[in-house]
Amino acid sequence: MFITEIFPSIQGETTFSGMPCLFIRTAGCNLRCRYCDTSYAYSGGQRMSVSSIETLVNQNHLPLVSVTGGEPLLQEECIELLKRISRCGKPVLLETNGSISLKDVDKKIIKIVDVKCPSSGEGKSFLEENIQYISNRDELKFVLCNRKDYEWARKFISKNNLLQGHKVLLSPVSGELKPSLLAGWMLKDSMDARLQLQLHRIIWPSRKRKV
Repeated sequence: MFITEIFPSIQGETTFSGMPCLFIRTAGCNLRCRYCDTSYAYSGGQRMSVSSIETLVNQNHLPLVSVTGGEPLLQEECIELLKRISRCGKPVLLETNGSISLKDVDKKIIKIVDVKCPSSGEGKSFLEENIQYISNRDELKFVLCNRKDYEWARKFISKNNLLQGHKVLLSPVSGELKPSLLAGWMLKDSMDARLQLQLHRIIWPSRKRKV
């Protein structure tokens, strides 16, 4: 596999926010979201075997593992990697952009699935068949730039009945949507979802990589 970086940090998103975590950031992505903060992972990376990555996971003592990108599922070997590290005895997250089938992802893996809103520039990228592969252990994330994105997300959530047994996260784009505005909309609409800030960006605002 091509790996951009492997590093320890604090999980800044998902319902696991705040937990120490080992991140495995793969290289390559099929989308170009306008607000992407990991564009350095679009290409390149160091070639590593699945076995060597598995060894690093098993040797690490942090309580959580996250496979992220880029887009991990672009690489065929990712399915085998997830299968192997699912046996490590700790929660393993897969952070994916929602555009690639989740059908073959090991059921032990907790999937964190993006649904791209219109302002991302990739609003039509979500593979709708993926909804059937998302369990109540998994999480769906909407990154919002403005009120239009919020209304679009509400309609998508309602259309697909996502609040019935699914964890839904709403995250404002830093510098574009004030968290207080999003919080107000959610309170007014009694949204059964979680407002999510990027905790790692609050802790290390100037760090560009390994965060």
